Amino acid sequence: MAFTLSAVAVLLAGLVVFVVVTRTGDSGTASSGAPASATSVNNGNAGAGASAGEKVLALADHPILQDPDAGLQNIVCRLPEWHSDEASVEAFFTAADECLNEAWGPFLEAYHLPFLPPALHFPTGSSFETACGTIGVGVATAAYYCDNNLYVPYRGLQIEQYGDNPGVYLALIAHEYGHHVQEVAGIMDAVWQRIYAVGQQSPQGLELSRRKELQAQCFSGMFLGAVVDRGGSLTREMYAKAWRDQDTRGDNTSGSHDHGTNAHYAAWWRKGAQFNRIAQCNTFSTPASEVS
Repeated sequence: MAFTLSAVAVLLAGLVVFVVVTRTGDSGTASSGAPASATSVNNGNAGAGASAGEKVLALADHPILQDPDAGLQNIVCRLPEWHSDEASVEAFFTAADECLNEAWGPFLEAYHLPFLPPALHFPTGSSFETACGTIGVGVATAAYYCDNNLYVPYRGLQIEQYGDNPGVYLALIAHEYGHHVQEVAGIMDAVWQRIYAVGQQSPQGLELSRRKELQAQCFSGMFLGAVVDRGGSLTREMYAKAWRDQDTRGDNTSGSHDHGTNAHYAAWWRKGAQFNRIAQCNTFSTPASEVS
């Protein structure tokens, strides 16, 4: 099995997040979600900050989801003051990405997973090139994830709509980073094996997509819960605005069926934020009624 490309785009049009993933290669057979043999990862060209390790292609039984007491360490995350100009926005997301690396890197490395910090890009213009193809920038494109790369085009952030609410933007990039956690762990490869086996637009495929997205929501909440009120930049007010903002996102707003209802979209983020326990983010083991 060779999965070569992955992309995750966060779209904020209509206050909702959409995800597009493109992968190439033989889809093979479906993964059962049971523990799979670890797939070796060649980190010879991974560069600075990389950790040698092995992905584990599993879903509900993935090793990172088994310890009920495991969570992110509380860290001090220092962010520059939010301003809406392009240079300030880039500085904010650069610092946020560094905090996310500090929080998630040691966690993933403790499970001997091949952690590699994603490269952060701030494309300009009406489109930008990625390993996953040419991505157009419009009012809907807020961030894009492709093959260990995070793209944040300033023109897609809809700052005129969201205003000076840094907690909302922090939750946005933390959700995208949640997909990076899935990628590093092997969850992303495992879920796309299943999705391609059953059909992306089939009821089963859409349910798997919702489980994937709601887990990224839970991971996003975990991060904000781990850094709020720790002497850094994330204040309780910023956290509260991010908490409330989750109610505006989901399939009720978008009219789609691949992310979960607004109520579930908010509930999974809040579960991560409130408890900071990764086992509680196991959306692949929860009943279908909780990921509708």
